[in-house]
Amino acid sequence: MESSTFKDLHLSRNLEKAIEELGFEEPTPIQTQAIPFIMEGRDVIGQAQTGTGKTAAFGIPALEMVNPNSKKTQALVLCPTRELANQVAEELGKLAKYLNVKILPVYGGQNIDRQIKALRRGVHIVIGTPGRVMDHIERKTLKLNGVDMIVLDEADEMLDMGFREDIETILSSVPDTRQTIFFSATMPKPIMRLTKQYQQNPTHVKTIHKVVTAPNMEQSYFEVKHHMKPDVLCRMIDIYDVKSSLVFCNTKRMVDDLVTTLKARGYLADGLHGDMKQNQREKVMASFRNGEIETLVATDVAARGIDVENIEVVFNFDMPQDEESYVHRIGRTGRAGRQGIALTFVTAREIYKIKSIQKYTKTKIKCKKVPTRSDAEEIKAGMLANRVKETIDEGHLGKYVHWVEKMLDEDCTTMDIAAGLVKIMLAENR
Repeated sequence: MESSTFKDLHLSRNLEKAIEELGFEEPTPIQTQAIPFIMEGRDVIGQAQTGTGKTAAFGIPALEMVNPNSKKTQALVLCPTRELANQVAEELGKLAKYLNVKILPVYGGQNIDRQIKALRRGVHIVIGTPGRVMDHIERKTLKLNGVDMIVLDEADEMLDMGFREDIETILSSVPDTRQTIFFSATMPKPIMRLTKQYQQNPTHVKTIHKVVTAPNMEQSYFEVKHHMKPDVLCRMIDIYDVKSSLVFCNTKRMVDDLVTTLKARGYLADGLHGDMKQNQREKVMASFRNGEIETLVATDVAARGIDVENIEVVFNFDMPQDEESYVHRIGRTGRAGRQGIALTFVTAREIYKIKSIQKYTKTKIKCKKVPTRSDAEEIKAGMLANRVKETIDEGHLGKYVHWVEKMLDEDCTTMDIAAGLVKIMLAENR
């Protein structure tokens, strides 16, 4: 049942095309295990943490199953929160780019009349919180007689939030012939009781969560709007005067776009991803090792073979898919006993992922403000001060002291000379 690429899953061409455009190189472990079983129409219990790619694990088969010529709701996804319902709808929307499939998130806090209008026009996949789905069932604005698949996403969270009665009512309202899929990070007894009552001979798939610890290094994250990420990355490279950095993106397209941006701004950058031939990859790696490339942009898959000891900073330009990927990424810096730096860019809706990484790795990832240009100059001045102190401690300053003395004879103070040198050095590094 294992698949190493999305092509092995035998998806429709339009769905494959959307996946290719999103740039995903291979299925995650939960996708590899779950998709074939779900595509066969089996009931499935999927045990997986948030951030493991489980949305696509049920979303891809749901999209393949839909008959676009019917206006009936054919798949229903229950989520514990409006945030998750929106995220699932957004991800399925991207996968459905070339499919004639209508998707609608329904949740409390949003105008119900707008949702009713959309439902009347016909929606193939409804993604909603149990409370709002119940509202629509009671109003008869959501008809479930055509539902072939029902998914409970983060089932344990929904039970913890007190949705058990609503869930049971909804499960009892869909046809007995439907396919039932549970995804949950944990499998407590209440979940197992639900599966016994509402599933038929379910297949249990789970991802093994390896116990890994994050290396000891400086770890920080910055809340950044998506479109600002390239600017912030360039600012960070300049501030830290980085001569060797590894930048992780989640997709091949993002790697190519970012490399183009960095090169246009004069940075010594190149990329690595799965579409490149072996000889191209070897050439890029050779250039990175000998310093011809200072910033290497890569996907997780392409970065597996990277073994370079002098990487100063790892940038998570995109949040990793899961906690283990985060640990593997940041482990690329701080080799050979040196202190490494890992900097992660996070959009507002991804903050929860940082919390789960901290919990998983048992390490603190500091939240830092994105430095302004003025802050950048302050930081550079501080770094310069440290270099000056180190140089003084090393000694051998005889001839340089002589030059300073000559300037003092010209009515310059030591403060003037030092300030002038700092100004020159900071201007040269801009």
